[in-house]
Amino acid sequence: MAQYEDITIDQGADASIELHLVDTDGTVKNLTNHTVTAKLKKTYSSDSADTTSFVTTVADAVRGICTITLTNAQTDALKAGRYVYDVELSFADSDGDTIIERILEGKITVTPSVTR
Repeated sequence: MAQYEDITIDQGADASIELHLVDTDGTVKNLTNHTVTAKLKKTYSSDSADTTSFVTTVADAVRGICTITLTNAQTDALKAGRYVYDVELSFADSDGDTIIERILEGKITVTPSVTR
């Protein structure tokens, strides 16, 4: 089950969140050969036109560190208000099947910018 975390970001500013991932037993999650995907939407049922994808990076696979980032242009295009988001890991198992695991989800509040 994914962790739940509410986040606040500023409209028109760069937003970067560093995640340090651990397995359920508390050991560092090795992200070698994993892909991170993260998106935000106005609502869970919003279509793709209302979807913003985070730029995702595995910063240190062995230490389980990845980042999700929105550029200032992306946050500037968002209307102030509440959104939903999630972060997923995907990897191929030993049989070659793709496994997808939701690791983080919650709400994002975008605070309005005066300087635009």
